[in-house]
Amino acid sequence: MWLYQNKEVPSIDDMPQGTIGFIYKITHLPTGRAYIGRKILQHSLKKKLTKKELAEQTGPGRKPTTKRVVKESDWKTYYGSSKPFLALVKDSAKEDFTREILRYVSSKKLLTYYETKELFVNEVLEHPDAFYNDNIASKFFRKDFIEKDLDT
Repeated sequence: MWLYQNKEVPSIDDMPQGTIGFIYKITHLPTGRAYIGRKILQHSLKKKLTKKELAEQTGPGRKPTTKRVVKESDWKTYYGSSKPFLALVKDSAKEDFTREILRYVSSKKLLTYYETKELFVNEVLEHPDAFYNDNIASKFFRKDFIEKDLDT
């Protein structure tokens, strides 16, 4: 179950109007290490029209063969995209984790911005003992932070 300000969030209807996604933090309670990420709530898919729908089309011009369908994402059961973290989830009990929504977001651009902001503010790459995240925006990687003493 997802929590927002210590309250359970069982459905999209329990989120503010206009929410397209959220920034989250999942904590592995036995170790205290966390994973920060973002999740979009709905996907827009192209779906082929059925034979009946194609036959019902009238009017001049070329007829569309597909339609746009909005589908709810897997946000209720989501535990992140990090393979090492997902392996930990698979090998652990669900009670070993807390899933917290940090912020609701109203656009895809802001979803990227706020996720990146949280990752930098929490210094996830600099604290491998506290976070499972190993990169930010596929541009900044934990391995880049192996300190080299330049003063000697």
